[in-house]
Amino acid sequence: MTAHLADTPVLQTERLILRAPRAADFEALAPFIMSDRARFVGGGADKDIGHAWRVLAIFSGHWHLRGYGIFVAEHRAEGRPVGSVGPWFPGDWPEQELGWTIWDASDEGRGYAFEAVEAVRRHAYADLGWSTAVSYIDPLNDRSRALAARLGCTLDADAPRPDRDPALQVWRHPAPSEVLAA
Repeated sequence: MTAHLADTPVLQTERLILRAPRAADFEALAPFIMSDRARFVGGGADKDIGHAWRVLAIFSGHWHLRGYGIFVAEHRAEGRPVGSVGPWFPGDWPEQELGWTIWDASDEGRGYAFEAVEAVRRHAYADLGWSTAVSYIDPLNDRSRALAARLGCTLDADAPRPDRDPALQVWRHPAPSEVLAA
């Protein structure tokens, strides 16, 4: 028997269904985590299948511990996962974060991450009651920095960073009043 995350919201955008992670997502997630494309999110070409499995388990466990977590972004028309996006707040993070990844390079540049982050940001503010959100981004991650700017985020040089990676940039999302009024 496979346990399922109960009472997790499902968000929908024009092209995506944002849902809780499932064991079946491992097939799409593992190649990403074990590739150099994941170097900015704790993966990389030096990681193995066991590490990839633990990432999926962490995604699922965060839902149980916090009551919210990373959604898997599933392509509505094709029924396949394209990435992960969502509210994230590990125990050693100084602030609540909105994070994102696109798992396959062929899905980059199609606006999936932008579409998904807009939806989860509204969810974090309206449903979870967040008053602010940040995204921690490696300064060498040009694609994520560009997405943060497109989302209306601004660099917050004075914000605290996770102790494990003080080189990360903190991108502050627009306030709930700006996001929810749009």
